[in-house]
Formats: sequence, structure tokens, C-alpha cells
Amino acid sequence: MSTVVRLPTLGPLGAYLNDHLAGATAGVELMRRIAGRHHGDMGARLERLAVEIDQDRTTLIAIMQSLEVPRRRYMVVAGWIGEKLGRVKPNETWFQRSQVGPVIELEGMQLGVEGKAAGWRSLKTLAAEEPRLDVQQLDELIGRAAEQVAVLEECRTSVARDAFSNRRSAAH
Repeated sequence: MSTVVRLPTLGPLGAYLNDHLAGATAGVELMRRIAGRHHGDMGARLERLAVEIDQDRTTLIAIMQSLEVPRRRYMVVAGWIGEKLGRVKPNETWFQRSQVGPVIELEGMQLGVEGKAAGWRSLKTLAAEEPRLDVQQLDELIGRAAEQVAVLEECRTSVARDAFSNRRSAAH
């Protein structure tokens, strides 16, 4: 007879925050990879974003601890594995990087940061009844996410312009 191990229930907020933690873990990995592929001014801007996004993940963990929400390590591992699996995409060359890959990666990061901002806004709606949530901190995180989206949009449009320009597309 096998024994079934049951984890204590997290409740809706705990599940929600663990989902965001999994996404944040994937986002940190993806942003580091994106930053490592770019050089010059864009590379430096993306590297700063990678550091900020990692800091935001650390802040999320601190918020979870203050709310006494246990971390589900399997969710963190799932986020990490999901980012790694996201790298494997068949394209017309299979063994070479597609010229649209960087555009898709930046779009994915942009969506992830928008989701992070939505998470901070959701927590802010609870702050009036939950004194462990700091409204000023959440406002700063929301503003920082908006700045991150703006940087990602500038980088994405530049990369898209290069990927889809006539002179480059004609060569491939």
C-alpha cells in the first residue's frame, strides 16, 4: 500500500504568488540570456534589466515570507525548466538561430513584465486589509515595471527593425 503525501493547502493567494514566482524564475533566466546576446548600449540596458528583474524576484520572495506563504520549490523548478524548454524551437534551419528568435524573446519578456506589474497591482488591492503589504513599495514596483516595459519595447522595436528589414530579409 502506497502512502500519499499531501502538501498543506496554500489558499488562493499562496497559489497565485507561487505561480508568479515560477514566472519570475523563468523571466530571470530568459532576461539573462537575452542580455548576454546583445552588446553595446543595448546590451548594457538589457543587463541592467536582468539585474532589476532578479531583484524583483527577490522582493517577491520577501513579500511571500512576510505573508507567511510557503514557496513551492517544484513551482520554481518548473519555471526554470520551462524557460530552458522554451529555447528549443524548430525553425527553418534547426541548428542555427532564427533571425526572429530575438524578437520573440523580447516580446516574451515584455509580456512577462506586464504580468509582473499586474501581480503587483493585485497585491496593492489587498494592502488596505493586509498591513504586511507596503503600498509605497508596491507603487515603486509598479512604476519600475512600467520603466522596464518601456526599455524592452525600445529594444524590441530596434531588433524587429533589423530582423525584418528588406536588405536583411533578402539575404536570407
